[in-house]
Amino acid sequence: MASSPSREKQLRYMEYYHRENGIRHHSIDEDEYQYELIKAGNPKAGEETRKILEAGLTGHISEDPLRNAKYLFVACAALASRAAMSAGVASERANTISDYYILKMDVLTSIDAIRDLQVNMMEFFAKEVAETEKQPVISRDISKAMDFIYENLHEPLTVEGVADHLGISRSYFSTLFHEETGETCSEYIARKRIEAARNMLRYSDFSQSLIASTLAFSSQSHFIRVFRKYTGMTPNEYKKRYAEG
Repeated sequence: MASSPSREKQLRYMEYYHRENGIRHHSIDEDEYQYELIKAGNPKAGEETRKILEAGLTGHISEDPLRNAKYLFVACAALASRAAMSAGVASERANTISDYYILKMDVLTSIDAIRDLQVNMMEFFAKEVAETEKQPVISRDISKAMDFIYENLHEPLTVEGVADHLGISRSYFSTLFHEETGETCSEYIARKRIEAARNMLRYSDFSQSLIASTLAFSSQSHFIRVFRKYTGMTPNEYKKRYAEG
């Protein structure tokens, strides 16, 4: 589909504006290198990003400098999360990290603060890849199972249900899961629910009963029993010790 005359006129003007004002985008090699460092688990990805930002080799997609920095941050977060996923970081984990940093960026009111956060984000993604590489190699089936469990912690989950989702037998799945992770699928589900519960206790005002219900525990007493098993304390004790804010 050909460009409309008005759109082509605008594009030509932008080319002229960039040339006259010395605006240069970073090259493909410069752009890709920061993401290659993430894939390699190298925290120098942050340094590379800072070089690009300080050299002014960034896009011009808003006349408002602050808004421009925010738009570029979101684009960077999307590419960084994809780089991390391609290096083995679970998709839900990578997307959650991206969302976390975008939310932190959204309330910032200075370009320098946004750039500092962007550098921090790139370093964090690289470290996440490095940590992932230390983990044992996980097969595609078990990786898919982990993603399915993560996405459905709020639903009643069974080993049979996860195996059915993958389209493989329960016995084969159970054996494979234990061989690759060192724990049973049921233990993994419980541990991930408790990890989620710990975050909810630390960073939200949700009641103990609501957390138990949200994470599909059969009862509040069941939630307390499992929580104590994995943390050595009750949910209330944990909240008193670690709650923020």
